[in-house]
Amino acid sequence: MTNFPYTDRFTSRHIGPSDQEVNEMLQEIGASDLGQLIDETLPASIRLKEDLRLPEAVSEFEFIQHFRALADHNQVFKSYIGTGYSNCITPPVILRNVLENPGWYTAYTPYQAEIAQGRLEALINYQTMVTDLTGMELANASLLDEGTAAAEAMTMLYALRKGEKKNAHKFFVSEKCHPQTIDVLKTRAIPLGIELVYGSVSNLDLSQSDLFGSSIFGVLIQYPNTDGRVIDYENFISQAHAQGIFVTMAADLLALTLLKSPGEMGADVVVGTSQRLGVPMGYGGPHAGYFATKEQFKRQIPGRIIGVSLDSNGKKAYRMALQTREQHIRREKATSNICTAQVLLAVISGFYAVYHGKNGLKQIGQRVQDLTSTLAASLEACGFNQLNEQYFDTLLIEVADTKLLKSIAENAQLNFRYFENNTVSVSLDETTSEDDVRAILKVFLKSIDKSFSDELFVVTANAGVSAEIARTTSYLDHEVFNKYRSEHDMLRYLKSLENKDLSLAHSMISLGSCTMKLNATTEMIPVTWAEFGGMHPFAPVEQTGGYQEMFRQLNQWLSEITGFAAVSFQPNSGAQGEYAGLMVIRAYHKAKGQDYRNVVLIPSSAHGTNPASAVMAGMKVVVVKCDEKGNIDHDDLNEKVLMHSEKLSALMVTYPSTHGVFEEGIIDVCELIHKHGGQVYMDGANMNAQVGLTSPGFIGADVCHLNLHKTFCIPHGGGGPGVGPIGVAEHLVPFLPGHAVIETGGEQAITAISAAPWGSASILPISYAYIAMMGGKGLKRATEIAILNANYIMSRLQLHYPILYTGTNGRCAHEMIVDFRQFKQELGVEVEDVAKRLMDYGFHAPTVSFPVAGTLMIEPTESESKVEIDRFCDALISIRQEIQQIADGKSDTQNNVLKNAPHTIGVITSDEWDLPYSRSQAAYPVASLREAKFWPYVGRIDSAHGDRNLICTCEPIEAYAE
Repeated sequence: MTNFPYTDRFTSRHIGPSDQEVNEMLQEIGASDLGQLIDETLPASIRLKEDLRLPEAVSEFEFIQHFRALADHNQVFKSYIGTGYSNCITPPVILRNVLENPGWYTAYTPYQAEIAQGRLEALINYQTMVTDLTGMELANASLLDEGTAAAEAMTMLYALRKGEKKNAHKFFVSEKCHPQTIDVLKTRAIPLGIELVYGSVSNLDLSQSDLFGSSIFGVLIQYPNTDGRVIDYENFISQAHAQGIFVTMAADLLALTLLKSPGEMGADVVVGTSQRLGVPMGYGGPHAGYFATKEQFKRQIPGRIIGVSLDSNGKKAYRMALQTREQHIRREKATSNICTAQVLLAVISGFYAVYHGKNGLKQIGQRVQDLTSTLAASLEACGFNQLNEQYFDTLLIEVADTKLLKSIAENAQLNFRYFENNTVSVSLDETTSEDDVRAILKVFLKSIDKSFSDELFVVTANAGVSAEIARTTSYLDHEVFNKYRSEHDMLRYLKSLENKDLSLAHSMISLGSCTMKLNATTEMIPVTWAEFGGMHPFAPVEQTGGYQEMFRQLNQWLSEITGFAAVSFQPNSGAQGEYAGLMVIRAYHKAKGQDYRNVVLIPSSAHGTNPASAVMAGMKVVVVKCDEKGNIDHDDLNEKVLMHSEKLSALMVTYPSTHGVFEEGIIDVCELIHKHGGQVYMDGANMNAQVGLTSPGFIGADVCHLNLHKTFCIPHGGGGPGVGPIGVAEHLVPFLPGHAVIETGGEQAITAISAAPWGSASILPISYAYIAMMGGKGLKRATEIAILNANYIMSRLQLHYPILYTGTNGRCAHEMIVDFRQFKQELGVEVEDVAKRLMDYGFHAPTVSFPVAGTLMIEPTESESKVEIDRFCDALISIRQEIQQIADGKSDTQNNVLKNAPHTIGVITSDEWDLPYSRSQAAYPVASLREAKFWPYVGRIDSAHGDRNLICTCEPIEAYAE
């Protein structure tokens, strides 16, 4: 410990309440100190016996110095590896005003559309870009990565089987697909009983009924192929359709600016990544995967779709249009567990298309193609054989000795992709220059002991793509892609959308279970450093020393925090973490010769992704009841454990419970499951109430996923990125996820969960920074304050509203459920009315109607000060008074401030004000709003309105003209 520590400690910046405020809140809730509160909240049996063994906290200044040194251990070579990842240029106006802007990255998933119109418009742009480039009719608002998108396509088409294909169980995968995609497909296929068949599409004879007949239901092909070859698949797709076979194409979006679109070829689904459209490689993520399909499949499409509706004033408004597979509704009947997606990254790619426009994107594609053609012609002039007859950005070259070439290339700080048959592929990108092409040529020439000369550099253009496969159809014709050409115009467009959205930059977002806490600036700074953003995920591991050191240290820290033996960072969302954990448990049982264990017990209060993930992992879901206190019903649990003892695979449990309570008997529950041969999976959504006080490992869990976008400060990004690593006990370590390209995982590793070896690696510095700057004591203090803030809110609100569940001593954990059901029964006031009215007060509503219909689940986090918490409490108390006015007959039961909320500035300033309350009451119900007011951009949106005429792209909408 230094004698001269830096005085500005991060802990006091991250934690909202001052010491004085802490004392005031303790007095309010009737506790003498934090120790008493924690003793009254957590059962003594689960309390850690000693503090976390973590390094002393460092200051923000010290962290940046430390991480700069760590970054220097990464060697960022020029990578021409391709395989679905390309270097690109993020336009600075987008980098600064979106990726580095808390107004964009601290917003939540746009469940409340009235205060999310900016994000929703940005996602409409993204969907339009994807549908235009792919030639499809419909696209969703992004998935996790290309591998995940391909897997979602496979499972969607599997669910669509009918007629002669009803029992088909084989999915043909072209051997020319990216290896990481194939790896993810393997993982998803096995538990569902799908058999993957691999081979060459060119050798595929669809007339062989003995091979295909009714057994093949779908095909996946890569376009261009993983080694760069461009093939026209139109005839093949036609033949496949004649056999009743669905076809999915994994396509490069930039290539589609020049190549015939998959839609023109007849594809049923098109998937891929939008990474190269403005998003750094970041050692594999986060990047938005895209998913486009036909209109006829809109009810089966995974994820979310943004569409156009009308608000209460008849004004055009965007909303999440289709959530037919929303897990909290369908639960074990859901065919996908997609929850978060890479929304922030989809927004960036959509803005990239807006920034460059139709002509700009085509020019970028043409430039890449011309540089590739020049490299091809030059290599041939040097005597090399280039094998791809048609190509976009990737060449496949025969060489005499790949090992020699690799050595020479790496000495020149260049990375290529090497194959076992003495061929090498080189993929160019937006950042490639003429000098780069010359440098590549010099490496190839040196491998045959020749020198470079200018006559060997053969400039070639408009080659590589025949007229038959060249794109002739138009795209990006909508005004938004052809309007913002100057930076000034683009800046103002970005700012106009930002101003329509409420984020943590405006006010607290108290979403229960979602933990919307401070995403500190210092934590975010390294994310865009070139040493982390510019790294290809398949670069040789020896070039990635900084990343590897960060992985090792973060693994150690998170293992200490969770009480587990090891952590896998591969899952790139919380739901993916659930799935990964269950697949690891599945592999463990199989290794013991007990693969018949397939029953998962899940409490009725669990997150909806829990049962969805279990079904995807091939498990049978058995629901366990909760008692009147919201806890697991132990009688029902015991009965179902005994009933399914022989086949018991796991119990999925959230702790503290989804009802915001530390259940007393959790250790007994874990012991019961273990006694009957099962494993305990703990959902880490509520880890913010555990860190430093207890841990999943100490309690007795075997595996737990961590939402780094919750407890460990990675921003929610408007609905993603998410990061969901899993921690496991010692006996499960051998089964942690592996990867087809880069070795990772355990000795008996399951196949890949995500496309990249370490998932969304480039945002792990955020959680690393958080732990480093908080230290063990700071993390524990954060947990204590999170519990204090929640109990303070409960204390203030319980005089006005019923609180649904509390622990033995009347305390809640880090969140609580406020019950509004009596107001619906007595006055017709819905919980949705309260949620909408909170917008007028400048707040995003807490979690609505989960886990109990008609309630709000509130979680303040430790980052909010008493001042902000009081402002939020004052708003809810004021709303209670507005409800009372209805009860007292002073306000109409239908035409009142709650039913008409939210009130836009257009409504407030209208010349035709005919509402039975004042403009002031509508817009400024509390005095503080006169100093700072966030205005909802549109009025209340009917979540069901407009479904029949739903428009999910930027097409002109005369029907919604204002």
